[in-house]
This record gives sequence, structure tokens and C-alpha cells, in this order.
Amino acid sequence: MESNHTNLHSSRTSSINGIWYVALGATLWGLDPLFRILLLKSFTSLQIVFIEHLLLACYAMPVLIRYHKTLTGKLTLAVVGALLFISWGGSAIATILFTEAFAHGNANAVLLLQKLQPLFAIILARVLLKETLPSKFFAYIFVALLGTYLLTFGFASPGMGLKDLGTISCLFSILAALLWGGSTVMGKFLLQRNLDFPVVTSLRFLLAIPFVSVVLLVSGDVWQVSGSSGELALIAVNLLFQAFLPGLVSMLLYYKGLSSTKAFFATLAELAFPAVGVFMNWIVFDQKLTAGQLVGFALIWLILWLMTRSKGNAAA
Repeated sequence: MESNHTNLHSSRTSSINGIWYVALGATLWGLDPLFRILLLKSFTSLQIVFIEHLLLACYAMPVLIRYHKTLTGKLTLAVVGALLFISWGGSAIATILFTEAFAHGNANAVLLLQKLQPLFAIILARVLLKETLPSKFFAYIFVALLGTYLLTFGFASPGMGLKDLGTISCLFSILAALLWGGSTVMGKFLLQRNLDFPVVTSLRFLLAIPFVSVVLLVSGDVWQVSGSSGELALIAVNLLFQAFLPGLVSMLLYYKGLSSTKAFFATLAELAFPAVGVFMNWIVFDQKLTAGQLVGFALIWLILWLMTRSKGNAAA
């Protein structure tokens, strides 16, 4: 009896911590602009992604070599497909689509449609993983989406018409949201197949390298890195921090949390990313916060607290 009580307590604690691990991983994504803005003076976005994945291979290869025996008998067609989805679709294609959407359309429309990401994740989790939604979940998703809207637009209207929502750029935004939402679900699918989260993280990085390499070659981006030895050293330090802080550490925390959290809870915990991003813009880049953004920030963290409280009570 005591053993059962201990297991229940351990499961409850792991489940609650899982949400905060996902949120902490997403919080580190919000630090990305601190490093990327300086790097964009020397590299294109695609070049940064390429270098970042090469650096991350220094972590991924030793991990994969150490744990390769754990993959025996697990690399089914479905598992390989899910790995390619998160490494190619979630990491590379979605980012390219989102960037192209901004380049060719109404920015407000693109940002508004990107808010569909949690809805896509919830639908896919229900269909593919058969996850059941808790009774209060629709209230959570409503408040969470309201919070992300306020983070983006404040109390103001996006100021656009239906014609702005019918462009190719909006299609790109929707596809990017679908790929990002699907990556959450596919990541959970892989963890349910008893793949350790460090292995999933490593394969995500390694499998993306060939794809990003081909895209980089096709794009024809010209490498133009110059400067004094001090400037080059600063670029190198930024690349390392970019790769290993919002890159590696965030993904390890994210997949560790996802291993004990349902996909639909995880996709809401990921909203810590835009919340922290807006806050960092205020602290570091002196972009003033509006009252609406402050309310949105508060709503996001309120939802995270309510979810962990709800899961704790359910486990009890």
C-alpha cells in the first residue's frame, strides 16, 4: 500500500514538473533574439541555423553513439517519419514558411493566424495520440489564446480585412503553425515509443543537417564574415551561446517535460515563449509594453499555474 502511494506521488510530481520543464524550455527560446540580432549582421538566418546544427552535432553524435543500442527494434516507419517531421518540418520548413509569410504579406494577419498552432496541436493529439481533454481545458485554451492575442496586438484591433487573410502569405503562416503544432504531437509520439529524450533531441538535430545543407546550397547565400580578431571572437561566442542555450538546453528541458506531459498541456506551456519574448523586448530592446500586453503576459502565466494546480488535484 505504501509503495502504491509513493508511486502515485511520484507520478503526480513528475506530471506537474513536466509542464514547468516545457515552459522553462520555451522560456529559453525567448532569449534567442539576444544572440541572433548580433549574428544577423554577419550571417543570413539560414546560415545561422546551419552553423547552429553543426555545433549541436558535437553534442548529438556522442549521445547517439552512447545510446544507439536503445534504438534497436524501435526505428519503425512511423518512428522515422515522426523524427523527420520534427527535424525537417518543425525545425526547418516551418521557419522558412513563417519567414516567407512575413516577407510577402500583412504582418498582423500572419501573426494572427500563427495563433492557430495550439489548436492544431490539440486536434492532432486527440486524433493521433487519443488524448482525452480534461473538463476545464476549453476554458484554458480560450484564456491562453486571448493572452497570446493581447501579447501581439494589445487591446487594439489587428486592423485588416478579409482580403488580408486570403493571401499566399497567410497560407504559409497556417502551414507553419500546423508544422509547429504537429511537432509537439510527434515529439510526444516518439517519447511514448520509449525513446529517451536525449536521443530524440540528438536525432532532431542530426537529421536536420542534410536538409538544411541542401536548402542552403539551393538558396545560394553568400558567406561574408569579416572583422577584427576581437569581433570574430565575439561572433564565435554568440554562436556558441545561441546553439547551446536557446538551442540545446531548451530542447532537452522541453523533451524532458514532454515525456511526462500530455501534448495538449505542453502546447499551452509553450506559450511561455512569446510571453518571455515580449518581456525581453521591453527589458533589452526598450520596446515599451502596453497595458494589453501586460494583461496577456499575466494570462499566460496564470494558465500555466492553473494547469499545474489542476493536474495536481487530478493526480491526488
